[in-house]
Amino acid sequence: MLKRIIIMGASSGIGMELARLYIARGYRLGLAARRLSLLQQLRELAPDRVEVAAIDVTDVEAPQKLGELVDRLGGMDIYVHSSGVGWQNPVLDPTIELKITSVNVEGFTRCVDWAFGFFSAQGFGHISAISSVAGTRGLGASSAYSASKAYQATYLQALRQLLAIRCLDNLYITDIRPGFVRTALLSGGNYPLLMEADAVAREIARAIDRQKTIRIIDWRYRLIVGLWRLIPRPLWERLPIK
Repeated sequence: MLKRIIIMGASSGIGMELARLYIARGYRLGLAARRLSLLQQLRELAPDRVEVAAIDVTDVEAPQKLGELVDRLGGMDIYVHSSGVGWQNPVLDPTIELKITSVNVEGFTRCVDWAFGFFSAQGFGHISAISSVAGTRGLGASSAYSASKAYQATYLQALRQLLAIRCLDNLYITDIRPGFVRTALLSGGNYPLLMEADAVAREIARAIDRQKTIRIIDWRYRLIVGLWRLIPRPLWERLPIK
């Protein structure tokens, strides 16, 4: 049987590149995002193996729609959560901050929890969620974004502990932490060492294949994150990072 993968947030950026990669691998795919027209373009690449659905993760009915997509796909072996937003917002415009938390905290929790419940009942599966190296420390110019990514990383860690509590040995959770990727998500800001989305997608697929717990992408960001963690809190809070 072909492996079945659901990608939430497949209409652009990393999610779209992952969709293209797994289509090329011959998987059966369920692709979800708000913009159905972009998903339909992906479906044309393999109409016999791809199902699509318009799902907004901020909608309280998102889990129900996700379940319907899984049913149409005939099941699910891997769930990838690639839905997220983020902007630099040093003036702390509350509209922007709350939009980020609505998608990256509430929407993330809503969909990942549903996938966790589905796989728990099934007895096997793999959840992979794309957080960010931005969650390593609080970033003043991107307060809500960095905080929401820290939330995601902590939540995934908590779910892994829950796996142990429930003795779910055949359920895996991978936290993908890319550096900054050249996508529309990060347009308009000052981000260093931008990576290409297709290269990041290949690294993510390898991490999923190897059932990694945490994967920081790429080696430059692994070095940067290591250095960030060594900086004492009082000094970090005085750094003019933009």
